[in-house]
Amino acid sequence: MIRLALMMSILTLFMGCKSTQLPDGAISLFNGKNLDGWMIYGTEKWYVDKGELVCESGPDAKYGYLGTKKTFKNFDLSLQFKQESNGNSGLFFRSSIEGTKITGWQAEIAPPDLHTGGIYESYGRGWLIQPDAAELASVFRPNEWNTLRVKAVDDVVTTWVNGKEMIQLKDEKIGAANGQIALQIHDGGNVKVRWKDIILKPL
Repeated sequence: MIRLALMMSILTLFMGCKSTQLPDGAISLFNGKNLDGWMIYGTEKWYVDKGELVCESGPDAKYGYLGTKKTFKNFDLSLQFKQESNGNSGLFFRSSIEGTKITGWQAEIAPPDLHTGGIYESYGRGWLIQPDAAELASVFRPNEWNTLRVKAVDDVVTTWVNGKEMIQLKDEKIGAANGQIALQIHDGGNVKVRWKDIILKPL
């Protein structure tokens, strides 16, 4: 019995380690310990708590961003987010940031009944495409962990929420761009979002 229990413990440990391995060619953008590889823009709060990345409004209640030091053009990225308080945020891609002015494209992360998974062009054309409200409502889980996936290949962008495709957009302007990945805190205050498992596969 002791030998069987030991074998089961080893097997469980092995399976647990295997489950955390990244897909071939993928990289983790967040190490679960600190903000290495990222830069903070603005005065809002970005910190690590219990292995999770947290963004939270500061006293200025302005826009804030956490951007990668590296740039990425073609990629397949997935992350998990959990909205606490007001969850108005987003994932920017092929973007550039000066102070707290960001130019580029945002895959929206918003409170329920809004447009999570839609694509918004910052300081440009505004909303380019929004998901079908009924389809989003069928998979979005308020106050729980949700998965956002964004795939950008040349001029085609596709998003999924919890495994369900939300939009596909073909756009020449997006196709010509390159830039940072960035997470957003919306202005107005009272924003708090948790993030984990930020995995990107360059394509």
